[in-house]
Amino acid sequence: MSIPLRAETPAESTPVGDRAFFGHPRGLSTLFFTEMWERFSYYGMRALLILFMTAAPAAGGLGFDTPTAGAVYGLYTSMVYLLTLPGGWIADRWLGQRRSVLYGGMLIASGHFSMAVPMLPMFYLGLVLIVLGTGLLKGNIAVLVGQLYAPNDNRRDAGFSIYYMGINLGAFLAPLVCGYLGQRVNWHLGFAAAGIGMVLGLVQYVLGERHLGSAGARPSTASTPEAAAAGRRQAITWSLGALVAVALFGIAVATGAVNVAAAQIAEWVGWSLLAGTVVFFGWLYLDRSWTPQERGRLYVVGVFFLCAAIFWSVFEQAGSTLNLFADRSTRNEVLGWSFPSSWYQSMNALFIIVFAPMFAWLWITLGRREPASPTKFGFGLIGVGVGFLVLVPAALAASSGGQVTPMWLTVTYLIHTWAELSLSPVGLSSMTKLAPVRIAGLMMGVWYLGASVGNYIAGQLAGFYEQMPLAQLFGAVSILPIAAGILLLVLSPRFTRMMHGVK
Repeated sequence: MSIPLRAETPAESTPVGDRAFFGHPRGLSTLFFTEMWERFSYYGMRALLILFMTAAPAAGGLGFDTPTAGAVYGLYTSMVYLLTLPGGWIADRWLGQRRSVLYGGMLIASGHFSMAVPMLPMFYLGLVLIVLGTGLLKGNIAVLVGQLYAPNDNRRDAGFSIYYMGINLGAFLAPLVCGYLGQRVNWHLGFAAAGIGMVLGLVQYVLGERHLGSAGARPSTASTPEAAAAGRRQAITWSLGALVAVALFGIAVATGAVNVAAAQIAEWVGWSLLAGTVVFFGWLYLDRSWTPQERGRLYVVGVFFLCAAIFWSVFEQAGSTLNLFADRSTRNEVLGWSFPSSWYQSMNALFIIVFAPMFAWLWITLGRREPASPTKFGFGLIGVGVGFLVLVPAALAASSGGQVTPMWLTVTYLIHTWAELSLSPVGLSSMTKLAPVRIAGLMMGVWYLGASVGNYIAGQLAGFYEQMPLAQLFGAVSILPIAAGILLLVLSPRFTRMMHGVK
């Protein structure tokens, strides 16, 4: 998923007011390349992650079975998105967005370099550091982009489009570089390359920081200095407490004082996500203070959350199930030229760069005939399911031990990209419009929570890769999103009315 998750802008913006970067503030170039290199590091490592875990120790891998590797993968990608919530809270109350991005990048680079050390404890340490760092960086850097513009600056949407291209440029280049080094030279060299990418991003971020003006230099202002100080103390206390708890748990596992497997931790997290989701929506819908209009919109938010979780649970198997299929069952060569299986991970970003402007043009051209948000969600769900359905005959052809042409995966990634462009930007925009004003920031967290739940489920589904026939697995994965998409299309007029005028 290459679309920025936290594109909202704080109430107080800090315009730089220049046009030095293609008609936009000079600071946009700093953030463009910072996020490009951060995405380079993330997608470079992700392209290798499940392949490294399932590779035999003799080949330099960890030798995990697919259920264990899927559990670790799902836990990692789920936490990457979930921790953007406390990351934003820490920035608002303590560090400010600017320092949060810097410290987050430092943690990410440290995590990648930890994974470059061929020791299992360093592998897990690296994953933890990357999760913590991404939680601090990913959401807050998007907020900085918004703070470069005054509230009424009509360049804002175009600025986010430029920033969005930086994300996908990094996601496109990463598997080509890190994937080649990891699969053809040495796994740990591929992880190190991801760390070097993050360091390059940090260097140019520090050098270009002066172009950001006052954007994100301080935490969000509170009503009084006393309230600001109290918020800062609270953030520090909770942050340090969480770090101590994580450190103590890690030490207990490393020393054998607590005997726990990755699959067990993933199971605990899964139940926690489920419980947290039920509690949150229970609180939301039992609150009697909502007006009938607000309540109707909140019901649609719940529907969109469920649809997002289903969508990402299928789409995010790109780095797990589809990655394994590319490595084991696909003939990775074109005109006699062989390439690493991880290179397929660049396809989604490439297709987004090509087709995102076309989709934007399409919605504008349709004008009043533009489909409503629930209808677009339905198209996205059906598309992501059809993408897996396409692979069923390919899986049948490969079931006898043969390998299929790269065109099967190419078509799947193309359809998945079209599905993503129908759902992801629409979902992000809809959450900001449907949320009641007094909980607008909290409701943005619903989108993060949906992505987190979806990524967790994607990892669990990957564990079935060796447990059932591939054709059966791919077919089963396709059923739910297609059925949900069709149901959403049927109910779209009703949900559109419940949105009470929100387009």
